[in-house]
Amino acid sequence: MSFESLGLSAELLRAVSEQGYDQPTPVQAQSIPVILEGRDILAGAQTGTGKTAAFTLPLLQRLMQAAPAEGGRRPVRALVLTPTRELAAQVAESVRDYGRHLPLRSAVVFGGVKINPQIDALRRGVDILVATPGRLLDHAQQKTVDLSKVEFLVLDEADRMLDMGFIHDIRRVLAMMPKQRQNLFFSATFPNEVKRLADGMLNNPAQVEVARRSAPSEQVAQRVYTVDQKRKRALLSHLIGSNNWRQVLVFTRTKHGANRLAEQLSDDGLTSAAIHGNKSQGARTRALSDFKRGAVRVLVATDIAARGLDIDQLPHVVNFELPNIAEDYVHRIGRTGRAGNTGEAISLVCGGERAYLSDIQRLLKRELPAEVVPGFEPGPAGSDEPMPERRRAPGGARNARPQQRRGQGQGPRRQGSGGGRSDSRPRSAPRSR
Repeated sequence: MSFESLGLSAELLRAVSEQGYDQPTPVQAQSIPVILEGRDILAGAQTGTGKTAAFTLPLLQRLMQAAPAEGGRRPVRALVLTPTRELAAQVAESVRDYGRHLPLRSAVVFGGVKINPQIDALRRGVDILVATPGRLLDHAQQKTVDLSKVEFLVLDEADRMLDMGFIHDIRRVLAMMPKQRQNLFFSATFPNEVKRLADGMLNNPAQVEVARRSAPSEQVAQRVYTVDQKRKRALLSHLIGSNNWRQVLVFTRTKHGANRLAEQLSDDGLTSAAIHGNKSQGARTRALSDFKRGAVRVLVATDIAARGLDIDQLPHVVNFELPNIAEDYVHRIGRTGRAGNTGEAISLVCGGERAYLSDIQRLLKRELPAEVVPGFEPGPAGSDEPMPERRRAPGGARNARPQQRRGQGQGPRRQGSGGGRSDSRPRSAPRSR
């Protein structure tokens, strides 16, 4: 199948070709015709399979089919909501890339940066607005954005939106828009919360799901190394150095832990940076940019900060600490093995994390291969440092996450920039940014 067969306009086909793509991914092939028909959609696919292009391309075409006259005031006609600032910036970049030959205007608004330039852009008029919920509501409160003319609503990473406690903000935004509109839901998974929200918002939606629910990419080789908590940092340095890993994304459970580990790895001679919600917008952007271009070898991140990161050909993801929500493991390792590339996910597991590992293996429905690195053998049972208490709930792993206040994990409603792609190799289809 080609992009031409999906019914896209010549301008969009030209932009897709200029990006180096010639064949759509499964989620694009299934979603684009449905969206062009004007139907609501509930679509799910593994990260890195092209979700962003799957809604951006048909959205741009639908807007052009009834484009406002040049010179008139442009109301916001399409709204894309994302949970984090990195993802907002990356979606906005996709809108610019694919809409470069169309007379449509777009803007992106998120926290952590000055609001006045965003106000100026909105006053000039935009057709497509990409936003995070917190900053969008700030603009609404200041009456610098009008959503009364919105024709299309996209919820990207809908599952993470709910995880981060944005449900009330989303409902406030919905109340500002016309009831008659086309709704596009895209999500890595279809947990029950997303389905309940969709039931109340979507009108006879088409459902697209191109991968198993809560399943990691089969392109990712997964391995566990058992080690005492106090030896984890030494083992991580050993693995990176002895295997000559040049680009490694490492996950910790806390912001403080990310800072500390990045400093320790730097002391070991491995150029490292941390990225998390307490970092300023500028610091997060610089760290990600340095990592993508190879100036930083190890990027240490928390879960929320890394959600939506798009790093081409990222070869290695390391769980320095296992997440206490099993589905977060799937999201973490989804940073590698994207768009047909292979990747490796390593988990350093101490004795206190055995319960977390059991939850993950239960979710994956298989046991992960475990090894011991010579020289880093775990001590006697019970001698290891205990891990925090597990959080479980009868409704499932996702229900175990406490409700968060708006913006929690992002700093004071900060969302951020994602940077550009770093490679120039041809690819067969646009990837989710």
